[in-house]
Amino acid sequence: MDSPNLSETLLSPALLRPTVRISYGLPFPQACLSHINSTFHSSRIYIISSASLAQHTRHLADLQSALGDRVVGTRIGLKPHTLWSEILEVVQEARDLRADLLITLGAGSLTDGAKIIALALANNVHTSSSLASLSSSAPPHIRPTIINAPTIPIISIPTTLSGGEYSASAGGTDDRTRRKHNFSSPIQGPALVILDADLARTTPPRVWLSTGIRAVDHCVESICSLESTPRADASAAASLELLVPGLLRCKRDGEDVRARHRCQMGVVEAMKAAAQGVSPGASHAIGHQLGPLGVGHGETSCVLLPAVCRYNAKYGANNDRQRKVLGLLWKAPDVRDVLVRRGLAADRADLGDALDAVIRELGLPRSLADVGVGRDKLDGIADNSLLDRWCITNPVPLTQKAQVLEILEMVVG
Repeated sequence: MDSPNLSETLLSPALLRPTVRISYGLPFPQACLSHINSTFHSSRIYIISSASLAQHTRHLADLQSALGDRVVGTRIGLKPHTLWSEILEVVQEARDLRADLLITLGAGSLTDGAKIIALALANNVHTSSSLASLSSSAPPHIRPTIINAPTIPIISIPTTLSGGEYSASAGGTDDRTRRKHNFSSPIQGPALVILDADLARTTPPRVWLSTGIRAVDHCVESICSLESTPRADASAAASLELLVPGLLRCKRDGEDVRARHRCQMGVVEAMKAAAQGVSPGASHAIGHQLGPLGVGHGETSCVLLPAVCRYNAKYGANNDRQRKVLGLLWKAPDVRDVLVRRGLAADRADLGDALDAVIRELGLPRSLADVGVGRDKLDGIADNSLLDRWCITNPVPLTQKAQVLEILEMVVG
C-alpha cells in the first residue's frame, strides 16, 4: 500500500464548510488509513460502497484490506435519490454495530445517504415518520424542538462530480410519496473528502460527464441569479474554466487522469460558489422532481439547464448575467472549438445555445424523452416543482403551474 513517489495535498478551502478537508495525491486506501489513524482514531468503521465498484472492481476490497478488522460493516449499494427505506436499514445496522465512522465509496446518493444516516443516528430515528420530522419541510407541529447534531464523522471518496460531499445538506426520497425532501442544519457534511482521479476512471462515462454538467448547473445558476455576489461569481467562473474544458477532454480520452483531476478541482470551485448562499433556480427546482422518476442527478441538468436559461432570457430577467457566462465559455479554446464546429457564432448565439452544444458534444440526453419521461408525467412534475423553494428564487419566479409547463414543453422531446 506504500506509495513512496506520491505525496498528499491537503486543502481546507476557506469558502467551503470550515470543518471539511480535501485530500488528493495518494491512492484512496492509503489516504483513508492515514487519516483514520491520525485524525479520526476510529476503530468501528462502516463502509457504504457503490454496488458497481464492489461487483466489478477491486476498489472496495482494497479499502477493506487497508483498514483490516476496523471495518465492522459494509453496505453494498444504495438506490439513486436516497430512499428512506434504505436509509433506515443502514441506520439500524450501524446502530447495532456501534459504528464510530462512516465511509462512502461511490456516487452522490451514497454521500447524501451517509449525511442523513448520521443525523438519524444522533436523533434515535427508527421509522419513516420520525425521519420525516427531521426534514426541512416538516411542519412545525411534528418537527422536534431540539434536533441533535450528528456525532459520527464521515469520510467521502467520491467517484462522480455532483459535489454533494462538500455541502451540509442532503436530499432523501420518501418511498411512500416519491417526494424528495431536503435535510439541512444541524446535518453535517463529510469531515474529509478524498479525491482520487485514478479511481474516477472506473466511473461510467455517462455518469461522470452528466454529473459534471450538474456542477456546471450550480455555476450557471449561481452567476445568473439575481442574488449573485462578486465572491460567488469568482468561484463559479473559476469552476467553469476548469470543468467545461475538462469534461470535453474526458469525453475525448476517458483515460486522461489529468483531465479528471481538473474536473474534480472544478467541482471544489463550484461548491465554493454554492456555499456563498446564492439560491439556485428552476433547473434545480424542477430537476428535483425528475429524480424520483428515475432520472440521474446529472441528467436532470442536461435536460433542463439550457431550457431554463432560454426561459429566463425570453422574459428579460437576467440577460446581462447570461452574457457573462457565455463569455467565459467562448474564452476557453476547447469550448470555442466545439461551439464553432457546431455552427454557433459568438455575436448571435445565446447561453442556451452554447450549453446545448456542449451537452450534445458530450453525448448526453437533451429531452425528457431521452431519459424515459413521457408527456403524461408533466402535470405531476409541474405540481411538485411548485413545492420546491428554488422555483421562487428563479430569476423569473415560478409561482404558477403554467410557467413550469412552459419550460417542460421546451424539453418534452
